Amino acid sequence: MSTSKELEELQNRKAGLEEESHSLKDRQVNLDERVKVLEERIAIEELKNGNKATQDSISQLESKISGLEQRLKEVSQMPDAQLHEQTELNPPDSSQEAQGTPETSETPEPKTVDSEEPEDEVFIAAPSEEPITAPQEAPSESKKSHDKKKRKFF
Repeated sequence: MSTSKELEELQNRKAGLEEESHSLKDRQVNLDERVKVLEERIAIEELKNGNKATQDSISQLESKISGLEQRLKEVSQMPDAQLHEQTELNPPDSSQEAQGTPETSETPEPKTVDSEEPEDEVFIAAPSEEPITAPQEAPSESKKSHDKKKRKFF
């Protein structure tokens, strides 16, 4: 083979490889862009799902608040004597709750999530006759801190 013909073949081969390289780089850029687009779509869907769950939670809380506000209105309009009678009719029984025994022999109904709020018992706390005070420091602890102060000066 002559050198000029060999040189021409090598140049043609080089041009073909350069064209293939350029084509591969373009394909790589396109695939990278598709990956980024798909990642963004996934992130958007995850955010949508998270927002929907948060909105559902907010809706439930708002429903509960409105139910509690309605009960507060009803309780505040109820005379004290009637409120006292109601708490006497349904006194809290902490011994049964602590033992885990149900009040009735009926099986409890499964709880479902809906807009209605369950009826809760109303409890009114009476004010304590003794004032609440902060716990006093033990005498031995105050003596120790007093002794430390003495040591610092000598």
